[in-house]
Amino acid sequence: MLAKSHRDLDVYKMAFEAAFDIYEMTESFPNEEKYSLTDQIRRSSRSVCANIAEAFRKRRYEKYFALKLSDSEAEAAETQVWLEFALAHHYIDCEVYNGMEKKYEHIISMLVKMQIQSEKWVIR
Repeated sequence: MLAKSHRDLDVYKMAFEAAFDIYEMTESFPNEEKYSLTDQIRRSSRSVCANIAEAFRKRRYEKYFALKLSDSEAEAAETQVWLEFALAHHYIDCEVYNGMEKKYEHIISMLVKMQIQSEKWVIR
C-alpha cells in the first residue's frame, strides 16, 4: 500500500506514540522542570512528528524532503539527550530510559533509511 498521508507511515506512527509516551512520562516531573526539561523534551519529541509530516508534503523536492527528514532525525537525537538528563536526575528509571532509547534508535534508523532512499519517495 502506498502512503497517502504521513499518518500512514510506520515511522510517523512510532514517533507519535513515543511523543505521547513522553508527554505522559513527564507528567510526574517536578514543577521546577516545567519550563525547562519538561518543555524541551515534549517539544523535541513532537517536532519529530511535525518534521515527518512536512517532509511527506515536500516529496516533490527530493532535497527538501531529505532535509526535513534530517531535521526530524536531529529532533529525535535531541529527545534522546533530554531522556539522558531525565535519567541522570532520577525522574525516570533505567527500564523506562532503555525502552524509550530503543524506540528512538529505531525511529532514527527508519528516518536515515528514508533519507538514503529519498528518490523512492519523490513524486514525479
